[in-house]
Amino acid sequence: MQNQANERAARVRLMIFDVDGILTDGSLHYGPEGEVIKTFNVLDGHGIKLLQQSGVATAIISARQSALVARRASDLGIVHVHQGVHDKRAAFEQLLDKTGITPEACGFIGDDVIDLPILLRVGFAASVPNGHPEVQSRVHYLTRAAGGAGAARELCDFILRAQGNYQAALAPYLA
Repeated sequence: MQNQANERAARVRLMIFDVDGILTDGSLHYGPEGEVIKTFNVLDGHGIKLLQQSGVATAIISARQSALVARRASDLGIVHVHQGVHDKRAAFEQLLDKTGITPEACGFIGDDVIDLPILLRVGFAASVPNGHPEVQSRVHYLTRAAGGAGAARELCDFILRAQGNYQAALAPYLA
């Protein structure tokens, strides 16, 4: 299974992230005015930037709509952001049309059954240990880190290693 995951990750040209349960721990904190507060992991963010610097495009497809997600995506330079999407398959198809990338060259990390329409189509599917069992049983790679606790960084590092770009990504910090 590990060899198959490496081979699949080596082909990723576009990595797509779900948000709640992946880039966050899945908790929704409501402020006194009813606003939703989300917490993002800085390690995940830097991993996404390293992946982008290596030539892998990034995207977000999320069922929830949030100004915080738009802000985080902007901070990270993620230009393909689809929010408030309940038909994730349709958003995925739009993303493929816009980028010209094939499903086989895409990766996706999700945690719940709403993510299955994409996870079952991409060349490299991933999930987290706190994800739904139906999702976990259908992916190529399951992170050790939980969603919101470094899972995205672990996945980015895995892809960088599979593509032979990990050492080059670290080189500026080791000089």
